Amino acid sequence: MSTSPQAGPLLDVHDLAVSFGRGGGEVAAVKGVSFTLNRGETLSLVGESGSGKTVTALSILQLLPYPNAHHPRGSVRFRGDELMGAAEPALRAVRGDRIGMVFQEPMTSLNPLHSIEKQVGETLEVHAGLRGEAKRKRVVELLHLVGLPEAEKRLGALPHELSGGQRQRVIIAMALALGPDLLIADEPTTALDVTIQAQIIELLQGLQKKLGMALLFITHDLAIVRRLGGRVCVMKDGVIVEQGEVADIFARPLDAYTKRLLASEFAAGRRSPPTEGKEVMAADDLKVWFPVRRGLLRRTVSHIKAVDGVSLAVAARETLAVVGESGSGKTTLGLALLRLLPSTGLIRFDGAAITGANARAMRPLRRHMQVVFQDPYGALSPRLSIGQIVGEGLEVHGLGDVAEQRARVTEALREVDLDPDTHPGLLDRYPHEFSGGQRQRIAIARAMVLRPRFLVLDEPTSSLDVSVQAQIVGLLQRLQEKYGLAYLFISHDLRVVKALADRIIVMKDGQVRESGPAAEVFANPRDPYTRALLAAALELKVA
Repeated sequence: MSTSPQAGPLLDVHDLAVSFGRGGGEVAAVKGVSFTLNRGETLSLVGESGSGKTVTALSILQLLPYPNAHHPRGSVRFRGDELMGAAEPALRAVRGDRIGMVFQEPMTSLNPLHSIEKQVGETLEVHAGLRGEAKRKRVVELLHLVGLPEAEKRLGALPHELSGGQRQRVIIAMALALGPDLLIADEPTTALDVTIQAQIIELLQGLQKKLGMALLFITHDLAIVRRLGGRVCVMKDGVIVEQGEVADIFARPLDAYTKRLLASEFAAGRRSPPTEGKEVMAADDLKVWFPVRRGLLRRTVSHIKAVDGVSLAVAARETLAVVGESGSGKTTLGLALLRLLPSTGLIRFDGAAITGANARAMRPLRRHMQVVFQDPYGALSPRLSIGQIVGEGLEVHGLGDVAEQRARVTEALREVDLDPDTHPGLLDRYPHEFSGGQRQRIAIARAMVLRPRFLVLDEPTSSLDVSVQAQIVGLLQRLQEKYGLAYLFISHDLRVVKALADRIIVMKDGQVRESGPAAEVFANPRDPYTRALLAAALELKVA
């Protein structure tokens, strides 16, 4: 392959097609995609899950991980050389060397058994022949380049000893190890808090400017596309339906799908505040401390104060949002309120103290307090049908006979816009047969079938596309109005919080840093930490 600079674009993808399977069972995932990317330029591929973004990106490096995937046609030229069908030695010379790649989930991208030094250094050893002290020095330089704090002290760390943002910085260091001409970033900020998202975007832009590399960024987050600028290709069902400069596309979208994506962003503010309702759930001076034990006798030497003296109250038809970065104590607080974690302090449900209630006393209350978890893929048992998943709570609590339970399951699914009458065989299908948004609706139906009064919503939209997020928010609002539900809504996505919350508490290190009506907190944040969260969200929203 040529290594000298070539005239024309750095990357030229023409009429790319990707199919899974062969013969009569063949499914087209990408259908004739074409785009170019110049040196130093930023191009975003944006679209919902299943639109073909990641498959397109993996095709550039011929890295499709599916044994039945193939390319019926198309061309991928990098620096003038054809990669489609190139020999493996030629592709190895490009992968990691001239083209680096950053994947979505840093925890699964890193080997959990190898130190950070070994994983970053492996690329330098294989491709650049660096060893010993020269390799170690270069690893430290790369970790400093990506802004990893105390890089020298982190060399021996394993991935689980780093935060999500730190792991993503390590992945970026690995991708930049050999000074690539092109960096492909596949949803690198999806699982990160808004402040960390802003830091990663700023880091990538700074590195792009410093190193002069091109950036191909895959995302479903339109706020990040705005922040990145450059050009954008909008994908739907394996086809690019619109492409152009980011500013032009956002100001004057031509395709109906692009208009729908932009319209799916949440409107500022929410419905009128609810009239004062009866208190459903409350806590006073709630604490969840995890002991730190050391020594041969495992004596307690200190505590991790996951929740440290939090007080709150949630009324019927009210949404109390709990916001903060990962590790701030949000989820621990929600689980403690449900009596799923041991705690101290006072917890009241319907005005009665439940702090010291035993398992037998709590059992009849469980149907009135439910939870919807973050991950719609991990929250549903793959071994149970949808009918069994939604109806399990009815069976546990002995509510109705078989026919009555099936009727209530059908009603619950209809309420979340999954009508068994219009989805033949729905009750007998399994979770893997549904999209992420549909799975989250099933998880909500599972909670709602018991007619609860208090619902903990733990990041229920964070892993979903923006249009699906808007649908789920609308669904939650309708159900709340219909049944007078009290919500504890846990999130780090301030756009969703602004659309749904009546009141907000901001948590950091297990403590409440600020609380109040949502409109007041957004308009006039008092605490510096709250201001930093809002500034990070605004930075992503405004290009």
